[in-house]
Parts: sequence; structure tokens; C-alpha cells
Amino acid sequence: MTADEGWRPRRAQEARLAELDAQLEQSGDNEARLLCEIERAALLGALDRKAEAQAAFIAILQRHPTHFSALNEFGTWLAGQGAIDAACRVYAEAILHHPDHPMARVNLGNLLLRANRHAEARAHYEAALKADPDHAAAHQGLGAVKSDEGDRDGAREHFRRGFRGHAVSTLPYRGSGPPIPLLQLVSSGGGNIPTAPFLDERVFLTTVVVADHLDPATELPPHALIFNTIGDADLCQVALAAAQRLTEKATVTVINEPAAVMRTGRLANATELANLPGVITPKVLSVPRSRLNDTAGLAWLTGHGFIFPLLLRSPGYHTGRNFVLVENAADLSAAVSELPGEELLAIEYLDARGKDGNARKYRVMMIGGKLFPLHLAISRNWKVHYFTSDMADEPDHRKEEMAFLKDMPGVLGDKAMAALHAVLARLSLDYAGIDFGLNADGDLLLFEANATMVISAPPTDDPRWAYRRGAISAAIDAVVAMIKQKAGAALP
Repeated sequence: MTADEGWRPRRAQEARLAELDAQLEQSGDNEARLLCEIERAALLGALDRKAEAQAAFIAILQRHPTHFSALNEFGTWLAGQGAIDAACRVYAEAILHHPDHPMARVNLGNLLLRANRHAEARAHYEAALKADPDHAAAHQGLGAVKSDEGDRDGAREHFRRGFRGHAVSTLPYRGSGPPIPLLQLVSSGGGNIPTAPFLDERVFLTTVVVADHLDPATELPPHALIFNTIGDADLCQVALAAAQRLTEKATVTVINEPAAVMRTGRLANATELANLPGVITPKVLSVPRSRLNDTAGLAWLTGHGFIFPLLLRSPGYHTGRNFVLVENAADLSAAVSELPGEELLAIEYLDARGKDGNARKYRVMMIGGKLFPLHLAISRNWKVHYFTSDMADEPDHRKEEMAFLKDMPGVLGDKAMAALHAVLARLSLDYAGIDFGLNADGDLLLFEANATMVISAPPTDDPRWAYRRGAISAAIDAVVAMIKQKAGAALP
């Protein structure tokens, strides 16, 4: 595909903006003119003319403060700018004046879902479906809520109705030059790589394909490469199989081959990575909930070599959700009752505490065949996640993380670095990450290694986090450079 063809959508937007400007030069103040103004404000946003877009929306709403399209389009523009709280307020205002209009409810539900406010999101999706039982986006959203809550059978039906005929969508492009057209494969039920930090809408023209609901007869738009962002092998088996069928016919480069992602489930990693020098993986077994609920559950665990404390988790969840430590046999029944799903993972507890009693979890990204230190989280809690750790309140912890980011080999040692390179080679992924601890002998204690690892956006201007910005930016830049290289695009 030529650059000129890829640039055609931008040229069409600019031509349409000129048409609207010409129409608005005529006098009048009616509904048709107002709709032209709203479309013009949205186009200014699409063309990344931020100040003009904001001014245009505000001017419209000053005259028509309750107009649905004006409120809805302004909310959508605010959400695209990252002003999530403001977008929620605008959508709520639209719902106040137009309670039976489904689109504002879906848009607000999507933002609430992103914030893990599931009950509120569900209420808006259900209200939207009451107004329009066939509303595709409402079915998609309600499916996501049910999937996240563990009702994956219920989610499946909503996804079927939501993505039927809607499995392909092209995101807005806001660049000032020809884009890199990219096909992004995702799973309907989550488990996807968070790509917002590096799929810049001013660089990439991204078409999202929901692989597990794509009609094989659907003609896909032209693209320079395929990025398979389906990352969770435990959750996304159906989507990965569909992605594999799609990519087998591809004539362009594929980032993160689906077959390689399929080999990164927790059970597979526990066995496939255990034979690597310097890598210690936990024993992991899948077990039916009914077996652990039974009086023989304790005997099953001990018979398979588990001792307390041990870990239980529902597969397909991240950021510590549905993941518990069982200290002793007496706590087993209560722990099982907390977790959703008919199959659970029993996991050996690997003690990553140092001499100070704190648990440590390192994260290293694997991008384009290279290793990038991303963060070190230190906590008194066994379940270590950066956003719940003690880093903000402990200067010594931040000093330790800074040393890791500045000199990863010096902090981890030769054995752990060799282990990381061995894991990198074994995974054979273009984009992945590994969470791990270290024991006293310098061995790598493997917690997780797969493609679903998040690279968070660089931290705020808080001076406490200044030392982290370079490492995060380096990882993001590496992903962008890798994608451009595989697309055959010239690097800046």
C-alpha cells in the first residue's frame, strides 16, 4: 500500500472541514446548522486541533446546553484527551436530559468499566439495552462486565450479539503526515496487551479486529503489519486460535505470533521454563473448584506435593484480582469460596522476601529481543503490585528501585541476567514482560512471563518519581521503534 493511499482518510477529513466552514458562512440558526457546528467541532478534534475543538464545543454548549449530540461528542473528545473525570460529567449531563438515549449511557459505562466500577457500568449498559435491546456497543460492554466478574458463559452471549457484524473498527487518526496502517488483533473477553502508551494515534492508523468474532469473509482494510495484542493464554484460547488462522494467511509481518503466545500460560510456563538455568518456577496445577470444596481437597493438595502457605487464583485475571494466599488448611474452604470460576490454579508459594522482611517484585520488559528494566515494587504484603506497594512512602525503596533502573545487571547479578536472557529466547515474543523475585542464591523466582504486561504512562510531575521517567520512556520508545521497523517505516 502506498503512503498516498494511507493518507486518504486525513485528506477526506480536511475536505469535509472545508465544506462545513463554507456552509456555516451562510446565515441562520436552526437544527441543521447546529449539527454542522457539532460535526465541525468533532472534526477539529480528529485533526488534533485541540484548542479550536475545545473552544468550538464550549461555544455550542453555551447556546445549547442540553443538546444530546453536542454533549455526547464533547464527552467523547474529552475522553480522547484523557480528561476522564470531565468526560464522565459531560456524559452524565447528557443522560440527565436524555435518559432513554443509549449512546451516552454506553459511553459513560465504558469509562466506569475502565475504572473497575463494575456495578455502575453494568447499570448503564442494562439501561441502554432496555432502551435498545439490539444496541451492539451495550452488549459489548455488558459482556466485558460479566467476563470480568467471572460469568464468562453469560459474557459469551453478549459478545456474540455485540460483535456480530461489528468485529472490525478503525480508530481515529490525528497525525499531520501519512500514517502507518496497522491491524491490531484483540480478544473480546479481555486479556489484551494495553497498547495506549505506544500506539500513538498521530503515528499509527489502527484497525482493531476482534479475532474471536471475525467473520472469515470480512474484507480487512489495507495494512502494513499485524500486531497480535491478544496476550493471555489462559483466558484467550478461542481468540488466539482465531488469530492464528488469520495470521497464517498474512502477507505482512506479524508481531507476537499467536502460536508463541499460546505457549505462555501459567501451567505451561511452570514446566517449560523450569529447566532453564537460574530459573525457579512454582508448581502449578489446575484443579476443579468442586474438588477443593470437597472434604478430600486437602488430601488432593498434599498428595500433589503442595504445602502451606500456597496460592489459589482464578485464571485469566491480573493486577492481583481473584488471587489469594492460603496460610493453612483451616483457611482453604473460605479461600475457595472467594474465587470465581469452575477451574482454579493451585500455585506453590515462592518466598521473595529479603532480609528486611519485605517482598520484592521486579518487572523487566522484553521488546524486540532486548531487555528493559521497568520497575521494582517493594511491599510488606506478599501480593506485590506497584500501585499498592510502599514505594510512595519509603525513600529507601525508591532509592533501591532507582539503582535497579540505572544498573540492572549490577543489581540482579550474572546468574539472574543469564536467566532473563534464557527466558527471552524461550518465549520467542516480540513484546512480553516478566515479573520475578530473587532468592539468596541469585536465582530468578518466576511469578509471571507473558505478553499482557503493562507499560504504564510516564509518572506525573511529582519529583519523587523523576527517576522512573527515563526507564518508562525507553521501553515505550523501544516498542514504537520495533513496530516501525517491522512495518518497514523509516525511524525518526
